[in-house]
Amino acid sequence: MSTAIRVIPCLDVNNGRVVKGVNFENLRDAGDPVELAHRYNAAGADELTFLDVTATTENRDTTYDLVNATSKQAFIPLTVGGGIRSVEHVEQLLRNGADKVSVSSAAVSNPELINEISQRWGAQVLVLSLDARANPELPSGYEVMIKGGQEGTGKDAIEWVKEAEERGVGEILINSIDADGTRDGFDLAMIRAIRAAVGVPLIASGGAGEPAHFPPAIEAGANAVLAASLFHYGPDDMIKQVKDAIEAAGYPVRR
Repeated sequence: MSTAIRVIPCLDVNNGRVVKGVNFENLRDAGDPVELAHRYNAAGADELTFLDVTATTENRDTTYDLVNATSKQAFIPLTVGGGIRSVEHVEQLLRNGADKVSVSSAAVSNPELINEISQRWGAQVLVLSLDARANPELPSGYEVMIKGGQEGTGKDAIEWVKEAEERGVGEILINSIDADGTRDGFDLAMIRAIRAAVGVPLIASGGAGEPAHFPPAIEAGANAVLAASLFHYGPDDMIKQVKDAIEAAGYPVRR
């Protein structure tokens, strides 16, 4: 793997504040997204992901002004997700400083949305955010969840990522709901299963608790690694620590 591994802090935003929970529940405050964007940009993050975590459940658009303010502090690629239901939403976000958009629930209910966004702006603009949890009753053992991980779909996660790749997503953000916020490490089995099914870049998310957790996710097939709690509540040099651990394991990183 010659391309540098990307290290991405995630800003889960609710009512204008960054929050973090465990298994997508019991959210607690982690700070101001604009300040955090500034901090992570300075600390050497490769990209930022901004997820408006209640936009879908509250049936509203992502907060464009907050995205705009955040983008002005981050001179690195910014991916924005939450509440994106149309190409008009995408256009507004790109105008307000987003470099990429992330779709989840709306793409499950309307898969054609993937085609529309990809055909208009190219696959490189589109990330599929896959919220999934273990379900032994499905062929792959993983079920696609929607509405911030609160609602099951009965849809097989592996079938869904294959379809999404065919429709034109540029990369896939794997959110393991079972691992989310536990700090016990990434769901390596899920990463391996998805890596075996698709060829697009994968971003591993959910469960990082220490720098040592990151190299195994890359070994399992991730091209980028994303974390929230670890960066929000950890020491200021945590991004550097994570990059050191990845590099020590033999993978290239950007400095």
